[in-house]
Amino acid sequence: MIHASRDDDREGAGRHGVGLVAVTAAGRAGAAELARVWPDARIYPGTVRDALAAAVTECAGVVCFLATGATVRLLAAGLLTDKDNDPGVVCVDEARRWAVALVGGHSGGANALAGRVATALGATAVVTTASDASGSTGLDSFGADVGLRVEPGSRLATVGAAVLSGEPVTMYADATWPLPPLPATVRQLGTPLWTRRDDQPDSAPSIIITDRVITDPVITGRTVVYRPPSLIVGVGASRGAPEQEILDLVDRALADAGLSPLAVRHLATVEAKRDEAGIVAAARTRGWPLVFHPAALLATVDVPHPSEVVRAAVGTPSVAEAASLLGADGAATDSAELVVSKRASAHATVAVARHRPRGRLAIVGLGPGDRDLLTPYAARELARASVIVGLDQYVDSVADLIRPGTQVLASGLGSEEARAAVAVEAARAGHAVALIGSGDAGVYAMGSPTLERADNSFDVVGVPGVTAALSAAALLGAPLGHDHAMISLSDLHTPWDVIERRVTAAAEADLVVAFYNPRSRTRTWQLPRALELLAVHRPPSTPVGIVTEAFRPGQQVSLTTIADLADATASSATASGLDRVGMTTTVVVGSTQTRVVAGRIVTPRGYRWS
Repeated sequence: MIHASRDDDREGAGRHGVGLVAVTAAGRAGAAELARVWPDARIYPGTVRDALAAAVTECAGVVCFLATGATVRLLAAGLLTDKDNDPGVVCVDEARRWAVALVGGHSGGANALAGRVATALGATAVVTTASDASGSTGLDSFGADVGLRVEPGSRLATVGAAVLSGEPVTMYADATWPLPPLPATVRQLGTPLWTRRDDQPDSAPSIIITDRVITDPVITGRTVVYRPPSLIVGVGASRGAPEQEILDLVDRALADAGLSPLAVRHLATVEAKRDEAGIVAAARTRGWPLVFHPAALLATVDVPHPSEVVRAAVGTPSVAEAASLLGADGAATDSAELVVSKRASAHATVAVARHRPRGRLAIVGLGPGDRDLLTPYAARELARASVIVGLDQYVDSVADLIRPGTQVLASGLGSEEARAAVAVEAARAGHAVALIGSGDAGVYAMGSPTLERADNSFDVVGVPGVTAALSAAALLGAPLGHDHAMISLSDLHTPWDVIERRVTAAAEADLVVAFYNPRSRTRTWQLPRALELLAVHRPPSTPVGIVTEAFRPGQQVSLTTIADLADATASSATASGLDRVGMTTTVVVGSTQTRVVAGRIVTPRGYRWS
């Protein structure tokens, strides 16, 4: 597929990067620091008024090293237009203690920009938008990342205030979209508001997600209507087809089917029409992306109205219908339904298909336990999910990061297969799901059993976490400084003879080895046996690090040698302290090159020091 560039119809679509504005020495130093670490940032010179005016015009975000009062006065002097087009503006105080999201909290991205500034400068982000302060989802940005667009005239402020104040709010959606959670006071309806009988009045504020045109007065007054990107318009045209003819045909097709133009995801056509001026201009005029598909791909799509005349002209029996049924990536799935069959004008053809949304499964690593080691990415995904699946103790550890209205599906130890099945089914149903695990969820954790069950009906997002080997290594020094292996000593799912072969191979290859699951109450002999296999190829003085409860309360770190640890395993576990080695312990055994330097385990990279 070939994607044409899109000319967005928003006034501020051309803005990009972050503008930095400062007047004092301290402010200029802060701006210079951000410019050094942010490739997309640049300092605006000149007077503060001129610099701010240029930055607001040209940038997607602006950071002002100015007092909020001064910034407000400057912005109020004609620099702002409306919340949908203004950039986010953040103010940083002279001492760099606070990063205040001043304007464009949600739609302009100022809240996120304040967090970014805080991370870079060691400041505290100050966010005062009501939804963020209460931990709920702001309606002006609700679903923006999946393409929801607010219908002009919607009562965002009225309905948003109702959501924040805990008033009953009704919600209806044509389909299940992978959206963030809304509070429990937002009640999901099974039937559209506009089909309710007159004797079923519902005066509550409402949220509607539909691609259908709505005119019924029952939804006017206290309603927000979101248009989802559910429609793909296929377009065919003869050479020289006028732009206006194409637009008129598209408009009639949508209007006759009762569909909103705001729900159009993109226009699509055959690759041979990439330079067809009328099609390109029509897409640009409406701000719709334009996607091109090869004729050979379009020819594989089953359509109700194929044409041999079209096949002879462009190599496929269908352009409009086939193009509407394909996704942007060219995939043909059973999620598309032709809602407007091919319609023709003198020089063009049009068809419209509705595409069901894809669910979203984020596999989230929470890190070793310390909140400082939970990544901002993981925190964002926890807030993004409407369904969270995980081990009960892991869910409890991040309860404060879970937004109101989130469905939490927690279970105890030993329920791994059930959790995997629940997460996959929720994603298949179209929800935004976060499957959580400690460390990295893809390393000896829930990622692999879950993705073994997955298919192509939903999107998967991997969120890395600090896994046990890395957290243990950080506490020990740099034992993983060269080639290494991670091996689990649990034979619950892997036969012991297979584990022995892997340990032997690592020993023969002289790899540093990080042992996961080294010992449990019922498995006490596996670690001594693994050390015995390694000792065949390593000197007795090989350093060994033992880390239990890394970065958690009760953390214990000790250094020993392979010989001393082997002797300890042969004696009393209690006397040697091995009774403290369990499923939350990582044992790191060095290679023949590993040594202890100033009390830290180091595996050299092999540099030659002069």
